[in-house]
Amino acid sequence: MATDSVPYGTPDAPRIAVRGEAHLEVDPEIARIGVTVAARGKDRRTALDDLTRRNTSALDLLKSYGDAVERLETGSFSVTPELKEHGRGERVHAYHGRVHITAELTDFTALGELTTRLADQELTTVDGPWWALRRDSPAYREARQQAVREAVQRAREYAEALGTSLAALVELADIGAEDPEPRFVGKASRARSMAYEAAADTSAAPLDLEPQRQHVHAQVNARFTMAPPRL
Repeated sequence: MATDSVPYGTPDAPRIAVRGEAHLEVDPEIARIGVTVAARGKDRRTALDDLTRRNTSALDLLKSYGDAVERLETGSFSVTPELKEHGRGERVHAYHGRVHITAELTDFTALGELTTRLADQELTTVDGPWWALRRDSPAYREARQQAVREAVQRAREYAEALGTSLAALVELADIGAEDPEPRFVGKASRARSMAYEAAADTSAAPLDLEPQRQHVHAQVNARFTMAPPRL
């Protein structure tokens, strides 16, 4: 049988199988907030007009922050009739409208002020922030490299304990390499949850938001051959 097909090696080429891990705590790179604008009217046109006006106002405010808002998307939109609880037939009592907006910010100094100003708008709810890293963040590369270095160091220590040394790398693999998504992804959980309704004729002070540190984890499996030890 060929040496390469033997998972545990041979007496002439013993193998060491190790796992390397890395855990990093890094600052987030982006913050996401969700903005929901609502409207209610006795007829469909009134609800739509109010919803359009409030949606435009929210978008204009978000766009006024320029490059601080890196990404802006409109999600779900709905206008729903509310039927009267009592009475016969399908008699509409009012119409409810909602538009959901998602904003992604990279300038955290503007985040507290922006969320407060959005929450001060009519019938507007703000959720978030959700802190995260970019998918191509250098933190992921650093974690992978640290995991590899740790695997090599661990294997070298095992070999030294046997009075020998590493000879060659046989295999290096990500943990869960067959998964569609990488396993070493930082948390995108939110630091705190906020939901506001617009206050009446008051101007709130900007919120003081502390970014949540992100945990990045990487794991690799590695196999090495080593010189035969003298046992």
